[in-house]
Amino acid sequence: MGAKKIARGALRSSIGAALVVLMIPGALPLAFAATEEPERADVYGATAGTSPESRNLRRVPARKSLSVTAGNSSAKPRRAAAHASAGEAAGLHRTPDPLALKSSAAMVIDLDTDEVLFSKNADVVLPIASLTKLMTALVIAQAKLPLDELVILNQDDVDTEKRSPSRLKVGTQLTRGEMLHLALMASENRAAHALGRTYPGGTEAFVAAMNATAETLNMHDSSFVEATGLSSLNRSSARDLVTLARAAHEHPIIRDMSVSPKAKMEIGRRNLQFNNTNRLVRRADWDIGLQKTGYIAEAGRCLVMQVNFAGRSLIMVFLDSVGKYSRLGDAERVRRWIIDNLPPATNESVAQKLTS
Repeated sequence: MGAKKIARGALRSSIGAALVVLMIPGALPLAFAATEEPERADVYGATAGTSPESRNLRRVPARKSLSVTAGNSSAKPRRAAAHASAGEAAGLHRTPDPLALKSSAAMVIDLDTDEVLFSKNADVVLPIASLTKLMTALVIAQAKLPLDELVILNQDDVDTEKRSPSRLKVGTQLTRGEMLHLALMASENRAAHALGRTYPGGTEAFVAAMNATAETLNMHDSSFVEATGLSSLNRSSARDLVTLARAAHEHPIIRDMSVSPKAKMEIGRRNLQFNNTNRLVRRADWDIGLQKTGYIAEAGRCLVMQVNFAGRSLIMVFLDSVGKYSRLGDAERVRRWIIDNLPPATNESVAQKLTS
């Protein structure tokens, strides 16, 4: 009995990492791979590093996509840190890639042609933190619930799992549309939870709708247990999240709310300003049509964006990035690589894809 209790305790303490490892073919040798050594402060908008891989970037043939998997890593496994993310525990941070990304998993596709431009551990299932809120928004948008209906926060909306802070007090009254705006733009967890709680049938019905939507979209590597992303049991892969971003991008309300730089809302007697969690939306040199950030310890720093540059409409997904700004640095590295190495998608290639 003692051995069984110890085994159950170990499983509970590492359930996120354990499930990830089981979903990676041949990943058991990486189960205790070490995390990256502490990185230097990531420069906002940094270019690719000076590793041997990054120095060879310009030799990549035009229109050739990059694809790497955990199996490419020859690093010797070491035991992971006590509070490692699921990706770190699986050794994914040690997967080399030509762009020297800080993210454990990533995928970039051309939205018009479906061409995969970059892929790194794209099918590995990981916790996705607040990227969950894109699915929350999609379910709300598809349900066509009245956005002007008042939603009142109650004690059930308070986070008791991670005890995350919120500027929305119990009793706050906002419209469903305002709650959706704050969930997408400012990643307000209480707002997201309230959206699920006030869905017809309540939270249980909402979670069922989230998983049903994922199934309809053929997101077979994805599963959801709640609306905020605070639970590490909300999981997906970079490839599935490309699919989710594509579906969410079809709804103007999700696009507009997610990229709003800031919003002022009258809450009780207070007039509060909320800012977008993605600082790239305030950059004039980035044309972003959809975005969502995410972070919990188990998931690391995550980012999903639809962006336009170099004559292309792209979806970028970055999961389990190390460092506060490293996911933004990764986005910049990919953008510069595409601009420098890949020609714009031609109208002819788009037409061929659309008619094939």
